[in-house]
Amino acid sequence: QVQLVESGGGLVQPGGSLRLSCAASGFIGNYVMSWHRQAPGKERELVATISSAGSTDYSDSVKGRFTISRDNAKNTVYLQMNSLKPEDTAVYFCNARSVGMRYWGQGTQVTVSS
Repeated sequence: QVQLVESGGGLVQPGGSLRLSCAASGFIGNYVMSWHRQAPGKERELVATISSAGSTDYSDSVKGRFTISRDNAKNTVYLQMNSLKPEDTAVYFCNARSVGMRYWGQGTQVTVSS
């Protein structure tokens, strides 16, 4: 069982930056880690993924603006978000996935508004 706790969300102006963190209760080196988000009235969508080997992938909507990274020694995954737009407003969730296992955090709110 892996528990995930997200932090770093908040209110930011358009064009600003935030860095989200996802701290895991156990070793995540073998997990595929990802960030998802859910805006009000919309379905949860995949934002970024990082494999156990460090390969990354991004949705088209955030490519070039967001960067996912991981520090396996700290059991932590990060999402650096730059050039934020109002449409990035959502609750952001961390996910850990392995064979037959999938864990979610409770989410952290990101609001982009002037």
